[in-house]
Amino acid sequence: MSDITSASETPEAPKKAETPVTTQPKSDGEHRQAYGTAKTENLRDNGLWRILLPAFVLVCCAALVAVPLIILTPLFVGSLDPKSAANVAHFPLTWVWIVLIVLAISIATIVIRGLVKIFMTQAGNYR
Repeated sequence: MSDITSASETPEAPKKAETPVTTQPKSDGEHRQAYGTAKTENLRDNGLWRILLPAFVLVCCAALVAVPLIILTPLFVGSLDPKSAANVAHFPLTWVWIVLIVLAISIATIVIRGLVKIFMTQAGNYR
């Protein structure tokens, strides 16, 4: 007789390893609440930063424009005087002060635009 095994015989399926479910002990003295994907504590704010941050940025932007103009304007006005030392020596400096004022305002404009984009748009989004 021939030794033929039947197709109905199947090899045994591997058994799944059972892992014990462990729970972490909960601390009674500490309240945590999940916001999004991170567990954090006390995310409440009173919204004061939404007023203070843009106000501070505006003050800094005004100072960024005012400080160079406060320094350069008297120098420019002084260079217009025909009795100034540079004009008497036939070496007028008026063009230097005009170029510096234009350069300072241009740089301040670029920096102010960046600060407004960064801080003012973000502060308005959280309403």
